[in-house]
Amino acid sequence: MRVFVTGASGFIGSAVVPELISAGHRVLGLARSEASAEALTAAGAEVLRGDLNEPKSLQAGAAETDGVVHLGFIHDFDNFQASIQTDLRAIETMGGVLAGSGRPLVFASGVVGLVPGRIATEEVPFDAKAHPRAANAVAALGLAERGVRVSAVRLAPTVHGPGDHGFVWRLVEIAREKGVSGYIGEGHNRWPAVHRLDAARLFRLALEKAPAGSAVHGVADEGVPARTIAEIIGRKLALPVASIPPEAAGAHFGWLGRFFAMDQPASSALTRERMGWTPTHPGLVEDLEAGHYFLL
Repeated sequence: MRVFVTGASGFIGSAVVPELISAGHRVLGLARSEASAEALTAAGAEVLRGDLNEPKSLQAGAAETDGVVHLGFIHDFDNFQASIQTDLRAIETMGGVLAGSGRPLVFASGVVGLVPGRIATEEVPFDAKAHPRAANAVAALGLAERGVRVSAVRLAPTVHGPGDHGFVWRLVEIAREKGVSGYIGEGHNRWPAVHRLDAARLFRLALEKAPAGSAVHGVADEGVPARTIAEIIGRKLALPVASIPPEAAGAHFGWLGRFFAMDQPASSALTRERMGWTPTHPGLVEDLEAGHYFLL
């Protein structure tokens, strides 16, 4: 296939692009900047200049290809509602082009908020009221009724590996800033994770064979206890490890506090069975032990 990829130069996208190319697909990557365009060219992809706020570039990318992998999202937490609206418009724009064609549209979502405190499986539906991105996911999966082979890759909240600047990286930075590696309460809450290279392979498999309207889980570690994560960070930074009372989590962890307090275990058993996906790269604990998160 010739595949249009948004977010193609991002942390996950930069793994998805070579995964697709190595499997024999051709990639047309959306690039907002010259640096992104150069990175895509170096990876062996074609380049379409534009961004998520330019409907014409999204329409062109979807029209000129055999399928879409939508990874792009504007992570502006100061204007998060605007980011949500931009994402919804992008989904609707590309979905409109693909309608009636049976071509695939694979989009990135997450397992957070599905069934807090219980193990989330692929059969748990999105709840549009749970959080704004879930509402977008419901709208996207609705494209199945318009003849789009749409599927959601619901990722663990931590997609890890060298170059990660997400949740775990931020926990390391907070520990440095505060002089203590913290966990919330007893630290028994579980944190799912997946290596970016395993996630990339799942996006490729979903593009190739996920049924219309389906969800697959990009989860390798079903749930690493938060205390375990804090203890490794403390040991690696030679810092004390301490429980942070739930009422003080916001002050200590900032915006990350409410996420790090969640108990969000998730299973990928059905995904492994149905998609033939087996994670082969390091788990979160092994990746933390490797040390790259602690390099300044």
